[in-house]
Amino acid sequence: MKLGLLLLLGLVYSCGFSSPPKFDGKEAFDYLMDQCDLGPRNPGSEGHQRCKKYLLDKLGQYTNLVKTQDFVYQDISQNTKLELTNIIASFYPEEKQRILLCAHWDTRPFADRDPDSSLRENPILGANDGGSGVAVLLEIARIISQKKPKWGVDMIFFDGEDYGPEDELEKFCLGSKYFAENKGKYKPEFGILLDMIGDKDLNIYKERYSTRYAKEVVDLVWDRARKLQVGCFHDSTKYVMYDDHVPLLEAGIPCIDLIDFDYPYWHTTQDTPDKCSAESLRKIGEVLIEILYH
Repeated sequence: MKLGLLLLLGLVYSCGFSSPPKFDGKEAFDYLMDQCDLGPRNPGSEGHQRCKKYLLDKLGQYTNLVKTQDFVYQDISQNTKLELTNIIASFYPEEKQRILLCAHWDTRPFADRDPDSSLRENPILGANDGGSGVAVLLEIARIISQKKPKWGVDMIFFDGEDYGPEDELEKFCLGSKYFAENKGKYKPEFGILLDMIGDKDLNIYKERYSTRYAKEVVDLVWDRARKLQVGCFHDSTKYVMYDDHVPLLEAGIPCIDLIDFDYPYWHTTQDTPDKCSAESLRKIGEVLIEILYH
């Protein structure tokens, strides 16, 4: 079935549908705190290894279809070898019509935007940038394990998204690039990427790659947000983001980026849980749940 028809069907509400499950923002915030309690999760760190185990254990509670995609990135300029892992969880594999939900689980190895220059070599905690998208996905995993949605769902937790210096884009989005290059015949109907969606002052604007190459998906998400009266979604386009959705778009997967890039603590040591809120996680989660069940 064509994407346009699927989206059209998705926009039709029926009185025969039961109410979708409730997304628990507090539960999602607990998942965010769990990650931060592990410390920075930059590749090669102890926190990175502990978070990998945490995600595998947690997802294993919700589905028996969890696998890892291990790969090595060789940074020749730094004479560094990174051992990275994408984590993939699938739900209801018998369903042919599938959607992809994704986020990155690694955190940045250096706080290059920190106002205190003495801290710029320190890794960030990444409560929002790394923790928030994962938190929402884990709560959705819990929900859909208990009540089947209308789609089959695949979740990918990308590694190595935030590794490189800002002027070296080839060192960003390592996990999504690797997945896109090795996805085989995998072709979901569409994908939604979550990145930096935990900000207390949450404002989600449309992202330009998303509107240009996956406009139907943008329209679907914004329609559901409008119907739910989730006021943090704005109709204007504001950002052009090189994020994990770009390699997916290049591989033929219509994927959009939900991101609040107006976050003053981005790439600083101040990206901590007190800058995030359960309410912001709930808003994003409710929109996704509405899409999954209606």
